[in-house]
Amino acid sequence: MIERRPRRFSQPAVTEPVVEEVEETVAAPKRGRKKVKEDAPVEPEVEIVDNGGNNGDNGGLKKTMTALIVVVVALVGVLAYIWISKQQLVNELDAEKNELTAQMIELQGDYQELSSNYASINAQLDSSREEVNQLIARIQKTQATNRAAIRKYEKELGTLRNIMKDYIKQIDSLNTANKQLKADVASARKDLSESRKKNDELTQTVGDLSQKVAAGSIIKARGIALQGLGKDGKVAKYARNVYSFLTSLSLIENDLAAKGPMMVYVVVKDVDGNLLVNADQAVSFTFEGAEIAASAAREVDYEGAEIDLGIYLNNIGKKLVKGVYSVEVYSEQSKLGAAELMLR
Repeated sequence: MIERRPRRFSQPAVTEPVVEEVEETVAAPKRGRKKVKEDAPVEPEVEIVDNGGNNGDNGGLKKTMTALIVVVVALVGVLAYIWISKQQLVNELDAEKNELTAQMIELQGDYQELSSNYASINAQLDSSREEVNQLIARIQKTQATNRAAIRKYEKELGTLRNIMKDYIKQIDSLNTANKQLKADVASARKDLSESRKKNDELTQTVGDLSQKVAAGSIIKARGIALQGLGKDGKVAKYARNVYSFLTSLSLIENDLAAKGPMMVYVVVKDVDGNLLVNADQAVSFTFEGAEIAASAAREVDYEGAEIDLGIYLNNIGKKLVKGVYSVEVYSEQSKLGAAELMLR
């Protein structure tokens, strides 16, 4: 049999100094606390070994912040340059508008000083004065940045100046003729035929002036253009894709023109000069005593202000070929203009 021996467990040795120290601590608390403080482990100094990583992060952050600052400064500089350039442009436009307004006011004063002894010219002067007043009001209401309107007003200013020069010439001419006529009547009573001749010349002059006024009342157009359109209504450049034509134009402002409904006619011709017409509708009009066949027509209500319009020619009814197509635009008073279109 196997004899089992009892296992001995060794008791942990309790060091007497510890007991004594505890006892001594209990017995003398002040002395024990002092000793514990003296025997307490001293915390080791923590030394940061890996400084390279933090320094790298700090360096990258500084570079990023520097780059952002440079970008912000550059952006501020660009925005400042754009703002300054815009302000300079606005100031230039304001100065241009002010100069145009000053010229119009000066022209207004010239018209006010202009007078004549002829009722027909006085009526024309009144109309022109009112036109100048309206133009000044429109300029003052228009923003200086509206370059198109300012350019338009500049052209109108030139037109009104030319009209005033014509008035001056007319008045001087009529005054001269009238003075001459009076002198001739006073000095040539014996020569009645000569006096009648002078009177006829004066009558002819007045008639010419009336014709000029009538010519000034004729409505004119600008921006005439011919376009080919496809089935989808979009502009087509190839003849095989064109199913209709659009003629666009603007009737120019004219306070002297008659106001009310008016007809505008278009005559569209193909590359061989043949008239293109709407297969469902025939249009014709009388111009200068002759009957003219038109491709299409449109009625507009003209009130003296500029008006944009478009006239369509649909249902052409024939195959188109590449080449140059033309359009002529007429009113009941005059030929407004023409344009051409090249189809591939």
